[in-house]
Amino acid sequence: MIYVDNNATTSLAVDVALAMSQAYESAFYNPSSQHQAGQKARRRLDDARETILNSLGAVTTRFASDRLVFTSGGTEANNLALFGLGKETSGQVIISAIEHPSISEAADQLTSRGMKVRVLPVDGNGVVQFDQLDQWLTEPTRMVSVMLGNNETGVLQPIQEIATICRDHEVPLHVDAVQGIGKIPVNFRALGASAMTLTPHKFHGPRGIGALVLDDRVTLKPSMFGGSQQLAMRPGTESVELAIGFERALQLAVEALPDAGPSMLALRDRLETLLTDLIGEDEMVIIGRDAPRLPHTSNVAFPGLDRQALVMALDMAGVACSTGSACASGSSQPSPTLLAMRLPEDVISSSIRLSLSRFTTEPEVDEVASRISNCVKHLRQG
Repeated sequence: MIYVDNNATTSLAVDVALAMSQAYESAFYNPSSQHQAGQKARRRLDDARETILNSLGAVTTRFASDRLVFTSGGTEANNLALFGLGKETSGQVIISAIEHPSISEAADQLTSRGMKVRVLPVDGNGVVQFDQLDQWLTEPTRMVSVMLGNNETGVLQPIQEIATICRDHEVPLHVDAVQGIGKIPVNFRALGASAMTLTPHKFHGPRGIGALVLDDRVTLKPSMFGGSQQLAMRPGTESVELAIGFERALQLAVEALPDAGPSMLALRDRLETLLTDLIGEDEMVIIGRDAPRLPHTSNVAFPGLDRQALVMALDMAGVACSTGSACASGSSQPSPTLLAMRLPEDVISSSIRLSLSRFTTEPEVDEVASRISNCVKHLRQG
């Protein structure tokens, strides 16, 4: 099986597994315990937190210190941000039309509770249009949430421009950066965001842990109660082992990025070129290709085919890919992201997502292109 579904999850790097194995042996103690062993685990947890913050360009000085709240993953971190960011409990929330379900469906919950939620539209390439944002922010606003790079199309968003507008209105901006970390340089302070979500299983780290990075000036209300851990912002016994795996995975991703980023981009472009040559430019659509994209993500449509039938055929042919977000991959409903882009129905219904990692090889890409071509031609003939 050739795996090109890395936006769903990635393999665990060997060095990360080793670091976690050692932690399970030596740092299994409860970091909230008062005995020496527990306090040793606490120090190791704090070291991991500081290393992660520093790797992300956050500020950790005695004059200003950004914070990192460990969660169970990206979904919890996004929910924590949407429900907890901002000084006020009232006021509208603004999101984009292409957010991950952990933002968009959480926003639906806010709507059901009577809160006003406004949605920024996107253009035909999937880029968020923020012309109205300055005007919208003249109304009381609790927070804004816009993702860094789309999980389905890879299209990058104008975060710094949006952050400037939010800053002028003193409204916190949350950025879901889950798909960007390890693929492009991401500096929390340079983005200008008030909060940022990430999770290491997208860059060869462990599942079961994520984080919300918080600017030192932002207020966060907890969604869970019953403990004093993490300044009571997210109570519960922290997993030192998962935090150490998170730390090591991020270190490796940042170290590899100068080579891995261009390599993934070259392989992504090679894959798209091969598909075009094998299938024909008139027989396929590369979604978002005219916008800046993450280097590892390609969303390709084959009008006239059914996306789920194609993914099943590819699975049988030994290619693991998806029809979109893994959190919604079991749904037969069309992609909200592609609908928001106002793409033709035959494009939306025939698109698949191919996502690479820093461990993907050129022979794998060549073979994937060949197998997709064979499956597409077979389905068209059938």
